[in-house]
Amino acid sequence: MYIAASLAILVTMGLALARALSGPTTYDRIAAVNMHGTKTVLLIAVLAFLSGRTDVLDIALVYALINFIGVVAALKLVEQGNFHTSDSLDGDAKQGEPK
Repeated sequence: MYIAASLAILVTMGLALARALSGPTTYDRIAAVNMHGTKTVLLIAVLAFLSGRTDVLDIALVYALINFIGVVAALKLVEQGNFHTSDSLDGDAKQGEPK
């Protein structure tokens, strides 16, 4: 039963990769990469359960956090074109001027 779950996760990871490669928009591709990362965490958890090594779950949690931060950074980069906001730069240059 757990092997069937692992195979199902692998199939959905393949579908997510296909969506990431063919997605019509950048947001579709980022969502597919996020789904692939989530399925990777699930696969690590299932394999840890099957092997009886629950200490590997810590690696899955760290990977989930890295996946989340990476997706947020990618979305910010796509939306703004850089990783820092332009408001903070304008505010530093115009500190003496009244708003």
